[in-house]
Amino acid sequence: MPESSRPLVVLWNNEAEVYRQALERAGLASRLDLRTARQGETPSDDVLADARAILAWPVPGGILDRMPRLEWIQTLSAGVEAWLDRPDLRPQLVMTCARGVHRTQMPENILAAIFHLTKHFATFVENQKSHTWSRRMHVPIAGQTLGIIGLGTIGQELARKAAALEMRVIGVKRDPTPVAHVDRVYGPEALDEVLGQSDYVLILLPLTKETDGIMNAARFAAMRPGAYLLNFARGGLIVDDDLIAAVKSRRIAGAVLDVFRQEPLPAAHPFWSTEGIVVLPHVGGIHPQRDELVAELFVDNMRRWLDGAPLTMVVDRARGY
Repeated sequence: MPESSRPLVVLWNNEAEVYRQALERAGLASRLDLRTARQGETPSDDVLADARAILAWPVPGGILDRMPRLEWIQTLSAGVEAWLDRPDLRPQLVMTCARGVHRTQMPENILAAIFHLTKHFATFVENQKSHTWSRRMHVPIAGQTLGIIGLGTIGQELARKAAALEMRVIGVKRDPTPVAHVDRVYGPEALDEVLGQSDYVLILLPLTKETDGIMNAARFAAMRPGAYLLNFARGGLIVDDDLIAAVKSRRIAGAVLDVFRQEPLPAAHPFWSTEGIVVLPHVGGIHPQRDELVAELFVDNMRRWLDGAPLTMVVDRARGY
């Protein structure tokens, strides 16, 4: 097929070769005019003018105005708030996200956080340095309640794993239909009820106008005394000062945070020094084959796009995810 008749697609990513090879293995590369650009670079005006689709992290402001033929944006993450805030994001542009690529890694890291809170291995490692033999009782997680706020792909996979560990799992979902391995699913209006029942409150919500700051002083007051908060979703879901106050006053036992309003977390932020708050450097979804996982989704959507079929993981702009 002549290059001029093939749709121009920009792989705007430092790992573009991973995606090119995936398209070649799927037999789709020959149907495309593939161009690449690294993050921080800007393709030529001719490429921008002719591009019909891009695979990218958020691109520089105003760039989309220079791409009149653009039809489809495949993002590289599940969160799309940075895209949705752009004034140059035209209403007719279709956007798909990488929802689901953290299905394996994120639940494992969340369970690791729960084990960190209940088992004293970190203390034992420190004691070993001083040759100190000091036994401590471990709290079992079997029989405890995990409240998952946001029962999407990650939440449902975590529920399966947690149930296998004999935890009671409850959760909140926009559509409170039954979910496998979840004892009871509540609607958003029952959030406080779930908070009051949970020993571990896990936040897995998207960041939208409705969810920004959803975990505030009133929500912490609704939590069970002695409960822990875990946030592996978006830093903006938490009111930082309210969480610090709740932990310092022992209204809740503590928190494990993997995401923050500003990243990297500033050295002067009180999260670092608040006893009871564990700071993780946004590692919950990091996977050694992350780009390969996103590439599988991208290839499936590319085949659909070329064949005129509906795309998967389409972002609902009204909902914000």
